[in-house]
Amino acid sequence: MSIQSVADTPGEVDLAGASDAVRYEVRDSGVAVVTFNRPERMNAWGGGLAAGFYRALDAAEADPAVRVVVVTGSGRAFCAGADMGDLSSIESATTDGDTDVTTMVGERHPHFVTSMRKPLIAAINGACAGIGLTQALMCDVRFAAAGAKFTTSFARRGLIAEYGISWILPRVVGWGTALDLLLSGRVFLAEEAFELGLVKDVVPLEELMPRAMAYAEDMAANCAPSALAVIKEQLYGDALSGVDETSARAERLMHESMRRPDFIEGITAFFEKRPPSFPPIGAVTANGKD
Repeated sequence: MSIQSVADTPGEVDLAGASDAVRYEVRDSGVAVVTFNRPERMNAWGGGLAAGFYRALDAAEADPAVRVVVVTGSGRAFCAGADMGDLSSIESATTDGDTDVTTMVGERHPHFVTSMRKPLIAAINGACAGIGLTQALMCDVRFAAAGAKFTTSFARRGLIAEYGISWILPRVVGWGTALDLLLSGRVFLAEEAFELGLVKDVVPLEELMPRAMAYAEDMAANCAPSALAVIKEQLYGDALSGVDETSARAERLMHESMRRPDFIEGITAFFEKRPPSFPPIGAVTANGKD
């Protein structure tokens, strides 16, 4: 099995056929760790990485033992962008003069991760560029290693803002900063990324995974999976809605959440001054489907 799972993981999913380019592990804390594993190519997006990544996310989404997912990279990079190979490989990806970008991007667009019910935390260990930056932005929260380099890079390669980055980046850092980063294609470091609000925290490399895991494990232990799922669906869905519709929808969802046992447990645990004991996520979504 090329994506590695802990042998005694409850609800283990068969990941046979996935790529060696990704490692997958489920911790006892309820956190799954997905690692881009092409260090010799700086985890460039290609070589089976996309297929392995989505197989791992499907496994995490389906496993009731998994409450939060942490995504990181091995070696010196998080993901240094699309694996363009060499000129001959680029030419082989063309059909009738048009580049078949789907062969590089994979079966799904990066915004797929925003539709997952479980939170994704990006632990950006190194270079994060192009589609690698798009993938990181589509995660819900980001931590970065000190000195990690970021760039959109598209304009400097004769490309446009690809696969949803023009939608997510202004929502994360604001319109003016998004224009700066996309139009200039300049390199900026993790420290500036923190100042811009692109990452939550910057820590020394050796502290990155402990910091991201502590954050994820706290969320897994103390936040109701059903609430996390609905909040994610609210945030990404509301980004395309007007305030009146958003407020009315939130009122309906609030009434629904107060009828779930998670609400009683959360309030009871608060008054009893103990950690909550929330059940695994069911099929409840912000659309009210059970």
